[in-house]
Amino acid sequence: MIRYISTRNSEHKVSSAQAILNGQAPDGGLYIPDDLDAIRLDYHDVIGDAGSSYDFRQMAVRVWNTFFPDYGEETIIDLVEKSYRDKFSKEEITPVSKVGDAYVLELYHGPTAAFKDVALSALPNLLTKARELCSFTDETLILTATSGDTGSAALCGFGDVPGTRIIVFYPEGGVSETQKLQMVTAPGSNTQATAVKGNFDDAQTGVKKLFKEIPQPAKGVSLSSANSINIGRLVPQVVYYFAAYRQLLDMGAISDGDKVNFTVPTGNFGDIMAGYFAMKMGLPVGTLVCASNMNDVLTEFLETGHYDRKREFFKTTSPSMDILVSSNLERLLYYICGEENSKRYMKELSENGEYQISDEELRSIREVFVGLAATDEEGSKAIGDVFAEHHYLMDTHTAIAWNCHEKFDSSDTAANVILSTASPYKFCRSVLKALGEEAAASDYENMLRCKEITGAEIPSGLRDIFSREIRHTDVIECDEMKEYVISKSQH
Repeated sequence: MIRYISTRNSEHKVSSAQAILNGQAPDGGLYIPDDLDAIRLDYHDVIGDAGSSYDFRQMAVRVWNTFFPDYGEETIIDLVEKSYRDKFSKEEITPVSKVGDAYVLELYHGPTAAFKDVALSALPNLLTKARELCSFTDETLILTATSGDTGSAALCGFGDVPGTRIIVFYPEGGVSETQKLQMVTAPGSNTQATAVKGNFDDAQTGVKKLFKEIPQPAKGVSLSSANSINIGRLVPQVVYYFAAYRQLLDMGAISDGDKVNFTVPTGNFGDIMAGYFAMKMGLPVGTLVCASNMNDVLTEFLETGHYDRKREFFKTTSPSMDILVSSNLERLLYYICGEENSKRYMKELSENGEYQISDEELRSIREVFVGLAATDEEGSKAIGDVFAEHHYLMDTHTAIAWNCHEKFDSSDTAANVILSTASPYKFCRSVLKALGEEAAASDYENMLRCKEITGAEIPSGLRDIFSREIRHTDVIECDEMKEYVISKSQH
């Protein structure tokens, strides 16, 4: 049976339920399966064969069973049903659309119109069951840093979940108006959204420190995470890589066994790490294209092996990718570089702000990953060009991935799938400008104008946020996070 180890101490072993409950390992490492061979299977066991293909829920059961064996299959079936019943506007959950010569995997048809819904509809159910399996009686306080989309999805997913409270930290001025409104109007007696004076990296670093410094901030209260540092957040994202492959087969776009390239807009390396796990499970994956915006720290790393967070930070029109410290990369480093090297690199990053992996390690990573980047201007042009040519509307993050897909020099004939991570209506100000339109002062007006000129439907979860009561108004300094969490834990 799979056990979970810390990336910083392979002797620290826990069950999948305990890993989900903890969120992060006590030593600051991330939980990973101790044996990648143990998750290997025939991918037809997940997607079905030509005569009996499986839908998204059935695929989720098979993936979750593989990663979370201590839950038991009957429990997994029940949790999958609870997670995805009547929450998504598309029957496929994550449908694939053909756009030109490429395919777009639409991950934004959930309650908050972003890809995080796929995992954060699941994590509350996984964590609630983990509490039971581990005979855990403390209240679980979820701490989450967000660059935009995780926050609203986490607040939605954990709202009024028994035995839990959640605090989301977001960078003040670093998210779109729509993203902010989704968070500050979030209902639920157990929810809190708090602005941090700094960028996402400041908030994420602060949260990770708190896990080490105050794992129990008050009597009867223990911390956990809804970020992709939590393996329970990451594994549900593995499913849609299989779902995309199944749909491509059904569309006749590929033959069974063909490899598929995936271009993933990423900042924290979580979404693309899920693709790596899918490949290790046996899915025929060709190349994973890591698409970055102007904060292209991952592009430099995948080209040179040098990771350097000591660089200028840009606020871009794709704010969910405005990240310089990509936490999930630590998981990949463990598997490629080994425990000792991985620990050393993380120590160097913490102390010096940079590290350099070996040429051999880089070659191993580049067998699977390619790093490319696009500017705001290139993303904007992609939105305008794709809409003009194909009448398909993309958000700013998908547009970055589209531009990187066009730059990707693939020597094979594999199908190319672009992950679309958010509805264009979450960033309609930038989308309108990309279409050559004047943007209004408010996102409400921009949504209506965008609907008028494109005909694209406004997601139901975004239609009423402008009339909701603003419930969360706290703004704090980064160095106040510890005191703030302790204070909230005692209420």
